[in-house]
Amino acid sequence: MQKGRFLEADQKLTEPGDYQILHEWNYLEWVFDDEAEKADFYDNEYYKGAMLAAYKVDSQGNEYVSVPRWHPGLPGTLNKVVYIDGKAMLEPYPSREWNKAHDPKALQSVLGFEIDENDVLWALDQGHICDDDCVDGDQKILIWDLKKNELIDSITITSDLSDYHASFLNDICVDNENGYAYIADSGIYTDPLQGGLLVYNIKTKQLRRVLHQDISTQDAEGFTFGINGSMIYDDNPMRTGADGIALSHDRKTLYWCPLTGRRLYSIATELLWDESKTDAELSAAVVDCGSKHTNTDGMTADNQGRIWFTMLEHTGMGYFDPADGEMHEFVQDERMVWVDTPQISNDGCILFTTNQLHFLNTGRLDFSVPNERVWRAYVGKDFKNYLVK
Repeated sequence: MQKGRFLEADQKLTEPGDYQILHEWNYLEWVFDDEAEKADFYDNEYYKGAMLAAYKVDSQGNEYVSVPRWHPGLPGTLNKVVYIDGKAMLEPYPSREWNKAHDPKALQSVLGFEIDENDVLWALDQGHICDDDCVDGDQKILIWDLKKNELIDSITITSDLSDYHASFLNDICVDNENGYAYIADSGIYTDPLQGGLLVYNIKTKQLRRVLHQDISTQDAEGFTFGINGSMIYDDNPMRTGADGIALSHDRKTLYWCPLTGRRLYSIATELLWDESKTDAELSAAVVDCGSKHTNTDGMTADNQGRIWFTMLEHTGMGYFDPADGEMHEFVQDERMVWVDTPQISNDGCILFTTNQLHFLNTGRLDFSVPNERVWRAYVGKDFKNYLVK
């Protein structure tokens, strides 16, 4: 199934729905300064556990990717794309020291991150390495100034906010205008799940957990799904709570969705700012925006009001338009297998990754062909990132 027009990387995208591949890797490759470390990486085949998650670009065109440490031996979990003899490779960012595994002060396992309108990178550190429980300091928001290449702050997320065993900190969106950031916690490691949202007050540096195990942040009971005609984990169905999260351009509405489920939910942000509101009151205010007709593993918003979501079951990108209350399919391609973590660039395109996550632990990946890709699709000349005023 295909929707939109596929163009080669050297062709210009001119019509909404035109799309192309920006990068593709059979497996992710890092730049190594130490030959012994490089030999260890390849001899132990650690590259087989490296999965591309998020891809984002700053105002200067620098490219950054996250590679969560769900398997051992990965040199960097937050990385910058560098070019060696024209080949796109990864370099741990901000440095190897800042990516040191099993050091709670450093980045342990980053899946979701955001680059705001000030070129500040907000890295959401899940903490878990190879599914181990977190320890104090592992879970955090690391805030880094990309222009100055220096640390702004590191905000620890303690176990009372996101349980060190159950938590799965998934993604983050930022509102500097009102002074808040919002986090989705999928809470995947217990039964029932411990899904929820976190609200971070930038001014007071305080975190608050809301909608803990609410129906909107939990998995849909008995949910199963397939991609390209094949059921995913049919012998042990995946269960993932609050996953994709997006903030409307006017900062008035927060959207989110579980991965194992098709519903899209929202709430007025001013309710989340009011710390006197109980979870029961917040739950009553949650809006069910309807079915996306697909499940989703990543969301974002643009400056025109659209809420974009990845389409796992439909192998592509779609969007919710609050103006008509409808879900729309935008681009589809059978090669868009496990679409993740979109970003609207300020040249009118949407960027997103595909990574075949469901094959990561199965031994079914063929490393002689592309498995990890970054895609770009043209939305329209007036479309920009939700953070741009």
